[in-house]
Amino acid sequence: MEALDIISRWLGKQHVVSYCVANEQDMWCANAFYLYCPQDVAFYFLSDPQTRHGQISSTQTRVAGTVSGQTKNVALIRGVQFKGELRLLDAQEGAPLRERYNRRFPVARMMSAPVWAIQLNELKFTDNTLGFGKKFIWQRQALITQ
Repeated sequence: MEALDIISRWLGKQHVVSYCVANEQDMWCANAFYLYCPQDVAFYFLSDPQTRHGQISSTQTRVAGTVSGQTKNVALIRGVQFKGELRLLDAQEGAPLRERYNRRFPVARMMSAPVWAIQLNELKFTDNTLGFGKKFIWQRQALITQ
């Protein structure tokens, strides 16, 4: 099984992402319930653009973050570190994702926040259940146009 398949299977079972953004003036981190799409290798979530992290992000920015479990036993630690591109989706692009998000998190129907995407460019999954420090690494291949 390839690294991305292993990472995607684990991410599909989780639901909270922590992500950090920065610009020349400020930096901030946030948490969100996410919908993971293995075909896009992306997280989708809702957030108000007027939040501190939303204002820093504007319409697109670089992002880094983590998804992790909460075990107290070091032998059971599992988690993903990532970097990618965060962007605010327009209403048309976000509509079908919003429907999927609402099915996964029904309480989201009460929120008017738009859909954001984190296109993941690099993933590192640490899974100590397979041996201390066992890692799976994936990087998006750059698309070259001529």
